[in-house]
Amino acid sequence: MRLSGFPLLVASSLVLAVAAGADTRPAYGGTLHVSVGIAPRSLDPADTSEPDSIGRRNLMQLMFDTLLTVNSQGRLQPALATAWQAEPGNQRWHFSLRNHVHFHDGSLLTPEAVAASLRTANPGWKVLAAADSVVVECDAPAPDVAAQLARTRNGIAKRSTARNPIGSGPFYITDFQAGKKLALAALENYWGGRAYVDAIEIELGRNGRDQLIALDLGKADIAEVPPEQAQRAAGEGRRLVTSAPVELMALVFAHDPQSQDESKLRQVLALSIDRASIENVVLEGEGEPSGAILPNWVSGYAFVFPEEQNLLRARQLRSEVRQAPAWDLAYDGSDSLARVIAERIALNARDAGILLQPGVAPGAALRLLRIPLASVDPRIALASVAGFAGLPAPRFGVGSGDEIYQAENAMLETHRVIPLFQLPACYVLSPSVQGASQGRAADWHLEDVWLKSKLP
Repeated sequence: MRLSGFPLLVASSLVLAVAAGADTRPAYGGTLHVSVGIAPRSLDPADTSEPDSIGRRNLMQLMFDTLLTVNSQGRLQPALATAWQAEPGNQRWHFSLRNHVHFHDGSLLTPEAVAASLRTANPGWKVLAAADSVVVECDAPAPDVAAQLARTRNGIAKRSTARNPIGSGPFYITDFQAGKKLALAALENYWGGRAYVDAIEIELGRNGRDQLIALDLGKADIAEVPPEQAQRAAGEGRRLVTSAPVELMALVFAHDPQSQDESKLRQVLALSIDRASIENVVLEGEGEPSGAILPNWVSGYAFVFPEEQNLLRARQLRSEVRQAPAWDLAYDGSDSLARVIAERIALNARDAGILLQPGVAPGAALRLLRIPLASVDPRIALASVAGFAGLPAPRFGVGSGDEIYQAENAMLETHRVIPLFQLPACYVLSPSVQGASQGRAADWHLEDVWLKSKLP
């Protein structure tokens, strides 16, 4: 399927396959077994009660098509929409729909069905159905509408109260046990070409240790690996696939500084953190220390924001504040990496005269969060981080050329967010998995994967 569109790495493997034998050439059939940590209760792509994550997005795109997709260079590509255009002012958008596309139940994907799906996911939009297109109207200029429609949360779905949502993606649902198991089958007449594997079985809610055990026992073909264990996995000879940085780990304050002294103390905290040491020791060299909200591969200017520890300056600022209250530092109790990093941050802060008390503290004013990259579109990505932090949506200038930088800098100047690290997504593959590739944004393309024969 889509052989001409394979990444260069896969193309190279096909050249080697000529010499290696027919069993390494693309072949149809078999069941791909995947083990993941997320445990969704709902398969509705627009369900906001489900935490956003890279893993959830990858599941959704197997079942639900979006109007557009984004390639590895961040450029929009046609999917269910073959063409799109904004009217002057960017408040009204037109999307021409692909013909002869069907939902998994056999019904035709119509403009009315697409409009209904988008209205559910975006109640603030006015979405109208036309003869062979849909029109999106916004209350204010919205230059990012097309990029928004490439997000999996805007996957097109038919919804009813009696069953799971129905999509038009390369795989359809054959079994779903909420939080435990998801079974999918390849759609024979998928508009983009039939997937190579016949089926995918996904074990949900598995911890990292159980995932690797399943891989070693031959019960899984793809498993997740935490970034801090990636180098170890590679050293053990495992087949490792790693994305570009797609998750921000940051300290987030629940409110604005209430005084100039509090603002200075937050600067002290930011300057006290030895990100490089934490990256080398705790993350074992994986991930990137960062003083920026956006990863450099998305913005191109992340290096402008300093991430180096400056203990001398931190102590100088601390001396200008008479008293410093102790702060609770909350982290996710199920995240062992967050716990260790929170403890290291507390030690760094103490060296600068700040007392942090790490723990699982509901309602704490300071939290250590992991925030997935919402989109390769920097506007959408920044707005998503602002939402996580409880900040107002960032404002972007028009035509200034550096409006993204200015918006990010304004967010950092609030002293509400202290970026720490940009983390990749990592996966381990079994020897039978062929044609696997992962986009820079950690997006799976399991429709392009085939299974090497296990026969001698």
